[in-house]
Amino acid sequence: MDKKIEEKGKEGLMSRRFFFESIGLGAISIAAIGSIALTGEYLSPNVVREPPMKFKAGKPEDFPAGSVTLAADQKVYIVRAKEGYFYALSAVCTHLGCITNWKPEEGIIACPCHGSKFDTEGNRIAGPAPRPLPRFSMVLDDQGQLVVDKSLVVSEETTLKV
Repeated sequence: MDKKIEEKGKEGLMSRRFFFESIGLGAISIAAIGSIALTGEYLSPNVVREPPMKFKAGKPEDFPAGSVTLAADQKVYIVRAKEGYFYALSAVCTHLGCITNWKPEEGIIACPCHGSKFDTEGNRIAGPAPRPLPRFSMVLDDQGQLVVDKSLVVSEETTLKV
């Protein structure tokens, strides 16, 4: 009678050997899956998605005279002077690379991080920035769109008359 109780008890409970085999197989499976995932990540291309260096900013009539408009996705200010000419300024501060803000009430471009200030032509007014904001090439294409090329830095006197 005692033998039947012992056999029944072994059938109902998990044996110690089966428990440790299950734990071992689980650990090996997790390690294998992790290795496969890391190998797949290593073999996949590691591409940085950046906006194109050349982009269409819009039509000249989209920008009122005397306006400073931020193209946020491109980090560029499109400036239309009151005299009617256009130019493109970088919105990236030359101090540590922060994105600047246009302050229309003060008529300046200001860095919120370290206090650099620039006029609407990109010249440094105050702060730790070592250089003025770079000016990018701007042309008018066949469809009448303003096209900015951030790969071409031009002199401070370069403007586009439309």
